[in-house]
Amino acid sequence: GGAVRVVMTGHQKLESINIDPELLVPEDIEMLQDLIVAAVNEAVEASQKMASERLGKLTGGLSVPGLF
Repeated sequence: GGAVRVVMTGHQKLESINIDPELLVPEDIEMLQDLIVAAVNEAVEASQKMASERLGKLTGGLSVPGLF
């Protein structure tokens, strides 16, 4: 939803995390933790998809067993 944003490279290296200041309420720490986990997982999936698409361009669409 954009409250927690994660930037990750195609090599699954975490570059940054941006948290909406309105989420920084001590009573909601568990929700914030869940949002961070979800944002990181989403960034990993997007990074893997990007890497797969780029690899597909390099291999000309050939399926290389064991890579993805």
